Amino acid sequence: MKIKCDYCDSMIDETEKSCPHCGAPLSGVNRTAGSSPQTIEQLKDWYIARNLPPEEVTRFFIGKDVREPKAFGIYKNSSGDCVVYKNKADGTRAIRYQGSDEAYAVNELYQRLRSQIEDQKRMNNSRPRTSYPTGTNKPGGCLKSLLTSKIFIIAFVIVLLAIIALIFADGIPNGYYSYRGTDYYRQGDEWYYYDNSYNSWKYADSSSSIYSDINSDNYSNYDTYSYFGSNSFENSYWYDDDSSSSSSGSSSWFDSDDDSDWDSDWSWDSSDSWDSDWGGSDWDSDW
Repeated sequence: MKIKCDYCDSMIDETEKSCPHCGAPLSGVNRTAGSSPQTIEQLKDWYIARNLPPEEVTRFFIGKDVREPKAFGIYKNSSGDCVVYKNKADGTRAIRYQGSDEAYAVNELYQRLRSQIEDQKRMNNSRPRTSYPTGTNKPGGCLKSLLTSKIFIIAFVIVLLAIIALIFADGIPNGYYSYRGTDYYRQGDEWYYYDNSYNSWKYADSSSSIYSDINSDNYSNYDTYSYFGSNSFENSYWYDDDSSSSSSGSSSWFDSDDDSDWDSDWSWDSSDSWDSDWGGSDWDSDW
């Protein structure tokens, strides 16, 4: 994936440690906001937003020093250094990176996770599907046809309800909001909140009360761009230019950056299986 050098504006590979054109170092500060997760907390949010299986299934532990075999992970040690590791099948640990550059450390695990998702997707797409000669019935054909019909009816009802919901949308536009003492930003149908502890924006999970409780009587809409400055939502990697003018409808934060093609193509399907022992995870190698 390409990122832009803040010094000469050249587009370069994000794995470079310095710009090959001007020689500027690509530290966490210089990496373009929006290109990829820059902190451990942002990587956690990215993982959640991808709807990936639980960490015990994927074996990617973000912000945790897990000691059991077969595990990838990242965490900060007592000295404040970021440690990116892989625990092999025999329990021995290989350190991929240890140092103070959090953005670089996060990118190491981020790229490994992306590669793993691609491998898992290829596995799911390559599974053989049983075919039957024309004119013959599949085992359990009648039952499957009945179930298919019911599923179609349910899907039709869901789509109809979604259309009705759009017609009677809450009318709450995109923008900054103050709700129960917390600053939020609405983008499409999704909400994001500002975490003062980390000075960064985070995705508000669908279980958050703001999705069900907020209405035209209990929020205040305001412009806080100047207040947040460089930490404004528009400068966060969640921001989507394409959805900024829409007051309703589904949006995806990743549509606005260089990661968009990969994310839309490899959006994780909860019906897909994840096999951490499949070929994509060589648990005997260092990485």
